Amino acid sequence: MAAVSAYFPVTGLRECWQMRFYSSMTYSRSSLRAVSLLLALTLLSLFAAAAPAEPQGKYLFYVGTYTEEGGKSKGIYAFRYDAGTFEITPLGLAAETTNPSWVALHPTGRFLYAVNEVGKYKGPNSGGVSAFSVDHATGKLTFLNEVASRGADPCYIAVDKTGKYVLVANYTGGSVAAFPILADGKLGEASGFVQHTGKGTNPERQEGPHAHSIDLSPDNRFAMVDDLGLDELLVYKFDSGKGLLTPNDPPFAKVEAGAGPRHFVLRPDGKFAYVIAEMGHTVTVFSTDAASGKLQPLQTVTTLPKDFTGRNDDAEIRMHPSGKFLYASNRGDDSIAIYAIDQTKGTLTQVAITHTGGKEPRSFEIDPTGALLFAANQKSDNIVVFKIDQKIGQLTPTGKVLDVGAPVCIKFLAVD
Repeated sequence: MAAVSAYFPVTGLRECWQMRFYSSMTYSRSSLRAVSLLLALTLLSLFAAAAPAEPQGKYLFYVGTYTEEGGKSKGIYAFRYDAGTFEITPLGLAAETTNPSWVALHPTGRFLYAVNEVGKYKGPNSGGVSAFSVDHATGKLTFLNEVASRGADPCYIAVDKTGKYVLVANYTGGSVAAFPILADGKLGEASGFVQHTGKGTNPERQEGPHAHSIDLSPDNRFAMVDDLGLDELLVYKFDSGKGLLTPNDPPFAKVEAGAGPRHFVLRPDGKFAYVIAEMGHTVTVFSTDAASGKLQPLQTVTTLPKDFTGRNDDAEIRMHPSGKFLYASNRGDDSIAIYAIDQTKGTLTQVAITHTGGKEPRSFEIDPTGALLFAANQKSDNIVVFKIDQKIGQLTPTGKVLDVGAPVCIKFLAVD
């Protein structure tokens, strides 16, 4: 969001100071005081107008969900958010569609893209990818078209920095694909496709590849893919002119055996990457080489309290816009772990663990101003809103709870 600046007329200010007092005029002490006070008030008002406004903005945010039979959700839901007042207004169902578990917005804000996490779209072993146009006034989404994802159960989607392609990770299919965005916002058939092969050490969860996320580097040259089934963070060279994905050299970085990498985030300066492992309940820190795309592991830390016992699956990871704090969610402990980031080394120190006020926080999102965190509790059908302490990163419930059936993903769109 661009900073808001205000300016005062320099000539007008100069004219105030160039008022002349002729010797033929006589002034009483009280009248001089009045003039001085008037000048002071004038200057104060001018400088007040010149002071920069507090960062504010108005947004839409969209919630992707699971539309399971017997559940409350029917598709993608929209809300309006005023970052100046923290007011949140529900806008209802934006588009009815099946299992839109992950959504992504076009850089222009004109289009939204969603995976349809199913296994048999137009035949076996493929899910769907849907395109919508966005109405900024109402938040409503208009369906444009849908294409096959080229793999079963697509669970993640990203739009490249040029706005020309979407990239999709197919979980059950164990593959990734790129699709061109046409001039009208519709999707074309896949321009790039890579099938992963291999397996991990856990015979139940890692019997084969399970691509769980795909994200682009800040310069749009590399695509990073977390494959839960292979315990690998794969790196692909991305050709943004042709929409092609080719393995980088080296082609991947490993995490601990059986950890199951799920999602990935970069620090804003691009120097360090952070990967959350669903099965290992950890976050691994990597240094990054922007030129080569190479990743070097530096540190692995737990996301759980020391005394925790029982079932837990890690889910989401997010970076504060300041680059000072990192957040990671636990499903089972139903909490968000908070870390301070060493600005030189990129390493993590756990600050606190905060419960999310619901069950199974499958995802969460930080608003673009960094003021609030929205925790999407899938199994309790709600989104709980927290205030972020800007000095230490800790979370405090605001008391705001949004009712959404099986929320999975939250994405913000600036509309002012």
